Amino acid sequence: MKNYKIAVLEGDGIGPEIMAEAIKVLSVIETRNDVSFDLQVAPFGATAYFEVGHPFPESTRTLCDAADAVLKGPVGLSHEESEKIPVDLRPERGAILPLRKHLNTYANFRPVSLPRGLAHFSPLKPEIVGDGIDIVMIRELVGGLYFGAKETGVNDQGLRYVKESLEYDESQIARIVHVAFKQAMRRKRVLHNIHKSNVLKSSVLWNQVLEEIAPSYPEVRVIHMLVDAAATHLCLNPCQFDVMVMENMFGDILSDQGGGILGSLGLMPSACLGDDKAYYEPSHGSAPDIAGRNIGNPYSMIGSVAMMLELSFGMLEESRNVWKAMQSVFAQGFSTPDLSRPGSEVTLINTDAFGDKVVEALLAQSVR
Repeated sequence: MKNYKIAVLEGDGIGPEIMAEAIKVLSVIETRNDVSFDLQVAPFGATAYFEVGHPFPESTRTLCDAADAVLKGPVGLSHEESEKIPVDLRPERGAILPLRKHLNTYANFRPVSLPRGLAHFSPLKPEIVGDGIDIVMIRELVGGLYFGAKETGVNDQGLRYVKESLEYDESQIARIVHVAFKQAMRRKRVLHNIHKSNVLKSSVLWNQVLEEIAPSYPEVRVIHMLVDAAATHLCLNPCQFDVMVMENMFGDILSDQGGGILGSLGLMPSACLGDDKAYYEPSHGSAPDIAGRNIGNPYSMIGSVAMMLELSFGMLEESRNVWKAMQSVFAQGFSTPDLSRPGSEVTLINTDAFGDKVVEALLAQSVR
């Protein structure tokens, strides 16, 4: 029997609620496969700061290092609660960025996936959604503006200023570009390269490196697109995209827009991959306004489990089963209050009930 150690970082807000439903799914996977999951829970995020004084404690780092994969819930608090934490120890700066740097998870996969049966979630017109949306956004995750040198102070004129550096070297660009080309080869062999080379020198270098690598993948057609144009086309014609590759900040912004065209970031899980380690997380925030009310949809958290099963554990068939089970719950007319619209013809259920229905659908499947 294979045993996989998973570091479980429940996070803040609705994190523990939706993580509980993801763990239900892992339990089902254990019952019908020759596999066991050793779940090690560790503090992370704002909750960790208030409990132990740091959002990414050393004990949690050690646990992540020893794990085969990391399953992370969303982090963050309301503005008022965040103000109680020193700026550099707030979850985004003090936990998420250090986690990415520590594990060197440089490749972020964010699937923007909306099958035809779930098209009613999208705010886009049916004729634009067509037969469904199926995009993989690949974002460089440990470089760029977010990780560059930062400086604040007061200048000679007595004015407060801030200086932040956007830095990439060619090796950082090359490794994420190779990841994107390989993903394109597995899919439709079309790669959209998203950049801003008409303004940014970083994008000029990015494009140069990509063009040097492209001949190694002659079957992939590369389409260059400015990031602002890409934002427009995601709304007007999202079905033209298959695999998109971009630097860190562009990926942050466009993947959130991807959640918007699906109808919610609650429908977007993600994988953060490095050469030696990976962690999996929902793309959305911790929704502190609905925390504790049992109404947050666990789709993106369970979807992160599906991605972990495939990308870290090689369990492709079970990964597909989890996707099918989740989508079947929506197809049966069920949803949670956070994803429903006024007047929508759905039966509202709670977080745990949604998880239970995913489990029921999984158990009803015939396993090969």
